[in-house]
Amino acid sequence: MKCSQLLEHIEYTCLQGSTDVKVSAVVNDSRKIEEGCLFLCIKGASFDGHTFAAEAAKKGAAVLVVEDAVEVPESVTVIKVDNTRYAMALISAAWFGYPANELTTIAVTGTKGKTTTTYMVKALLEEAGHKVGVIGTIEVVIGEKHIPVNNTTPESYDIHSYFRQMAEEDCDVVVMEASSQGFKLDRTAGILFDYGLFTNLSPDHIGPNEHKDFAEYLSCKAKLFQQCKYGYANLDDEHFAEITKNATCQIETFGLNEKADLVAYDVALTRDRDFLGVDFDLKGTYEGKISCGVPGTFNVHNALGAICIAGHMGVTVEQMNKALRHFSVKGRVQIVPTGYDYTLIIDYAHNAVALESILNTLRAYDPPRLISLFGCGGNRSKLRRYEMGEVSGKLADFTIITSDNPRFEEPQAIIDDILTGMKKTDGEYISIIDRREAISYAMHHAQPGDIVVLAGKGHETYQEIEGKKYHMSEEEIVQDVLDGKY
Repeated sequence: MKCSQLLEHIEYTCLQGSTDVKVSAVVNDSRKIEEGCLFLCIKGASFDGHTFAAEAAKKGAAVLVVEDAVEVPESVTVIKVDNTRYAMALISAAWFGYPANELTTIAVTGTKGKTTTTYMVKALLEEAGHKVGVIGTIEVVIGEKHIPVNNTTPESYDIHSYFRQMAEEDCDVVVMEASSQGFKLDRTAGILFDYGLFTNLSPDHIGPNEHKDFAEYLSCKAKLFQQCKYGYANLDDEHFAEITKNATCQIETFGLNEKADLVAYDVALTRDRDFLGVDFDLKGTYEGKISCGVPGTFNVHNALGAICIAGHMGVTVEQMNKALRHFSVKGRVQIVPTGYDYTLIIDYAHNAVALESILNTLRAYDPPRLISLFGCGGNRSKLRRYEMGEVSGKLADFTIITSDNPRFEEPQAIIDDILTGMKKTDGEYISIIDRREAISYAMHHAQPGDIVVLAGKGHETYQEIEGKKYHMSEEEIVQDVLDGKY
């Protein structure tokens, strides 16, 4: 592809060389530089791509895209832009042939609920016959492929690469989690989403390498509604007005507030064997009854947001109800059927706030006993261990303290830290270092009506010990216990 084709939607200055030069690849990682490529000099938190300019030229890069001046041979085309991250997003879209234009694109943003809502949208649309790709915290889903990810919102080059693969796999829709960092670092720049959805906002991701303060965090989230054709927002969230005030698209609202366009009412928690859910009625944009197979009243808002988008795309309330009744997300308040008269849940809660949230959610179902099993990661904050111990001691009837990812620490030392918090409470507990044994203990000692939550690992299928990742799936362990292996 000619360099000029890649730059067609970018303001730039050609400092040297020609934009007629042909480009063999688009690269932003100095380790992947190849003959004839276009190399983007990206400024990161711990490195500056401009320092690799000379090396890129030596390895045969045909084009350099820069923010600052660089000294390279005249044979190399140098393109100057204001922001190389922004340029990378538009260049990547061009390189892959603008695949976003071949898909219905849906972006979900918010502090909590992005993953659950994303998979709810997927479930609803698939019930109506769509083929849906996913980009999110857990994985990228393209047809039958499930690709592990490092960032909630990948780099722009990867986003457009995934979009192209989805289009070639005959996906007609992509739903993705749009993080505040993704907006801040222009990973979604140039994409006009068909639908944007805001779940909620609370302080998070504020620190040296993320957002300087809550105001910046909020402003980054708010960018979604300047980047989509239709917007849907949670009217019940206290930051609704700030999130939507600069919107450039039409906004429809959902919530428990009677003023919302789509309202949920008569909300009721429901429980059956191997089922915890929440039922509610709809009025406003759509009307009917919904039975949602994930526990907690907070999931009403997640479901409402997903319903808004699905309804706009022609999914009936009957289809929505069918999909949501059997809905679950791997590792997110995931109910694992055991066939016994207790409820077993796997959840990713790996800090005190998340553990408190899941335990309060489950307590609302009024079980005879609420049993909490968790550990804490090694080489991480000790404060998190104290806090999680105290939260579980206060909110659970019985706690099983075990290992998570001990990394380079001794598992018993981590457990001792957790016990520091636990002993501030009157909560009953036992400590079992081996997580498999701990899960077996929980299942063998569960009584009718109990709710048991295995917290901390969620969708992870490994345990990290001394720099190595060993396979460990909690779903498989549960099945092994049921099969009598533990």
